[in-house]
Amino acid sequence: MMKREPRKPIFAVILILASLCLIAGALHSMQRNEFLTPQEIAKIQDAQEIDQRVKVYLEAAALRLKTVADRLAGKESAAGDPLEFFSVEDMLDGYYRILHSVMLNLEDAAANPKTEPKKFQSAMKNLKAATESAVKQLEMIRKVAEEQRKEAPWKLAGEAIKITNGAHEGAVAALTRKTNQEAIRD
Repeated sequence: MMKREPRKPIFAVILILASLCLIAGALHSMQRNEFLTPQEIAKIQDAQEIDQRVKVYLEAAALRLKTVADRLAGKESAAGDPLEFFSVEDMLDGYYRILHSVMLNLEDAAANPKTEPKKFQSAMKNLKAATESAVKQLEMIRKVAEEQRKEAPWKLAGEAIKITNGAHEGAVAALTRKTNQEAIRD
């Protein structure tokens, strides 16, 4: 009678390979969910003041809109471009998430008594100007996506327009409130 070899080593190898596949899948999923590049994350971490932080976020948002417009026009990213491996959909989603982050940062800064009013006002002015420009770009992106019958970018651009308009209205309201408060004091 022949003795069978125990199957434990084979099962252990299969278990390890399956675990590695799950970990790799999770890492890939996490990487796809990141909407900022490592360089942008580093800049945001360095920008501790609200005006500087908002400026960095808005630069990242503007870069995404420019790159989306270029891609929809048929221009591919150059090798080494930080957004080279982001799809149009990833960038539009990233733009939305960046604006959401800006709004959360501004909300936190407004609630923090240590926030310098001039820096907060500067951040709001930057947001107002950036959203005025962005909504025009987004409308063009949405129009091109519609012409090209690209439903996902069309929908994402619509969502981006909504959050952009909301951010713009919030900035205008905050700046108006600040102006009214100054007028009452004078």
